[in-house]
Amino acid sequence: MSRTPAGTPANPKGAERFNEDKATYAVRGAEQPDIEAGVAAIREVVQTLKPKPGVYRMQDARGDVLYVGKARALKNRVANYTQVDRLSNRLRRMVSQTRSMTIVTTNSEAEALLLEAQLIKRYRPPYNVLLRDDKSFPFILLRADHAYPRIMKHRGARRAKGNYYGPFASAGSVNTTINALQKLFLLRSCNDGFMARRDRPCLLYQIKRCSAPCVGRIDEESYAELVRQAKDFLGGRSGAVQKEIEAQMAEAAEALDFERAAMLRDRLRAATFIQGSQAINAEGVGNADVFALAAKGGQIGIQAFFIRGGQNWGHRAFFPSHTEGLDEGEVLTAFLAQFYEEVPPPRLILVDRDLPECELLAEALSVPAGGKVEISVPQRGDRRRLMEQASRNAVEALDRRMAESGTKARVNREMAEFLELSEVPQRIEIYDNSHIQGTNALGAMVVAGPEGFLKGQYRKWNIKSAQTDDDFGMMREVMRRRFSRAQEEDPDRENGMWPDLVLIDGGKGQMSAVKEALDEIGVEDVPLIAIAKGPHHGREGREVFHFPDGREKMLPVNSPVLFHLQRLRDEVHRFAIGAHREKRSRAITASPLDEIPGIGPARKRALLLHFGTAGKVRAASLEDLQRAPGVSGTVAQTVYDFYHPSG
Repeated sequence: MSRTPAGTPANPKGAERFNEDKATYAVRGAEQPDIEAGVAAIREVVQTLKPKPGVYRMQDARGDVLYVGKARALKNRVANYTQVDRLSNRLRRMVSQTRSMTIVTTNSEAEALLLEAQLIKRYRPPYNVLLRDDKSFPFILLRADHAYPRIMKHRGARRAKGNYYGPFASAGSVNTTINALQKLFLLRSCNDGFMARRDRPCLLYQIKRCSAPCVGRIDEESYAELVRQAKDFLGGRSGAVQKEIEAQMAEAAEALDFERAAMLRDRLRAATFIQGSQAINAEGVGNADVFALAAKGGQIGIQAFFIRGGQNWGHRAFFPSHTEGLDEGEVLTAFLAQFYEEVPPPRLILVDRDLPECELLAEALSVPAGGKVEISVPQRGDRRRLMEQASRNAVEALDRRMAESGTKARVNREMAEFLELSEVPQRIEIYDNSHIQGTNALGAMVVAGPEGFLKGQYRKWNIKSAQTDDDFGMMREVMRRRFSRAQEEDPDRENGMWPDLVLIDGGKGQMSAVKEALDEIGVEDVPLIAIAKGPHHGREGREVFHFPDGREKMLPVNSPVLFHLQRLRDEVHRFAIGAHREKRSRAITASPLDEIPGIGPARKRALLLHFGTAGKVRAASLEDLQRAPGVSGTVAQTVYDFYHPSG
């Protein structure tokens, strides 16, 4: 049957690239997990397809996405899944679970490749190669919306007007580079509000990391010259910038202006530091991303170097999942398509092997890059040496990963044994509360799996019904809300969102509160453990583990299992404190006027500027409110009625 497309791209800018002629087909087959039912469902979809490019989603009986694929000719590609004898074991398992399909047609195969990457990121299907580390990369932003542009670190959507430089491999590499750039170009890093309030230079001016435009220590023209040099330096013309500063330093020395010459010398040292910190020689490469793949023991690691303007802006290792049984070239191709879903691609991408559909991938990436993208395998010279270095790093990173995985697996097994679990937990939920004398109270949950923390699944709850100075009552409320919702949304526990272990930051009281709350809603089979500091609270390593039946156990001070459990406890504590501070900061800046419906920031500002305080607004007569600049009669009536409901 036909219905409105459910596969429309999550990214609005991607939606513009696709035809209006989009069709979605869904066929429901029998629910038993056999391959005949899957083939029958697929055959029914094939009858409705045409040999057009597009993307298909394969779904199970619950509607969960199993696989996202793209095709030059949808009819031919999807029909291949009905030829069971030619499928690998992995694909046979997928077909046996398939009960429906969703189809979206596109203008070209390149557009289909971009849409496929968007949908994989959105649905994270179990039969697609997945980029595990999908955290956004940091950039350096040189803003262009102020007479004195600000230099800053940036993550996320690029909405602000200005020049973006990146990606950098980590926040640390961005911070180091910005610190050096401040010494080199003396650009401000403070926000506009802070700058507008200054009546004297801040500490950054005193330590020669800012030119103090806030108080007029530099004019607009001279600051613009520093901005130009910064753009040249970050854009790859670092040598020209250094020569320019050297000439200015010589000129100052010749004019006996030794103070200015010393300042320019310090700026040159900062430039030398930035270039000297490049652990990888990328001279002559320009702007490029470098990718090398290593495989061992059924695991795959991909090493990425980010080169901009001949400078190394960091490197990072990735370990994609769901790669079993796939060709290494296919894995790297799928990885690149997903990687550049968030990161703007450079015009040159260097890889260590020939890729299937290389030309198609380059064509697809040319859209977000704004020009032709070249994907090549370097054969000689500087590029080849750079690739060899990336390959060595890929092998070493994979070796470290496998060693760490072995250690993690052993610690997880020992933890399961110590906590008397039947098997290693795949999902651990850790809970804590945070408040100050009952104010801004909230509960927090962090989630960990065998590979580490799952930060996208962290949650926090504002305490509603419990007394906010009652830790036990707060814990009961959080547990009721968390598991009541789980019972409603996943009663059969098939979506992997039920924990195999609940770890509580607290002692016997917290354990009793949690057990009581879960018993009330009929949840009796989730393992519970409370972790509390021992009798000497100031001494690390004396934690006591409380079991639901009242027993207590302890671990040796140097036990790896103890360190692991402490790390889990510390992470939820960090998250809870951070969430509490954020809530407290919002409360400090809140105004009673925020509660009035229809009063936005502009009208609230007008009222406060006219009356001075929210209390005076409350006490004002209707006539006084109507006289306030920027406040209409209707708004004045709304404000007056809010504070005088009986009038």
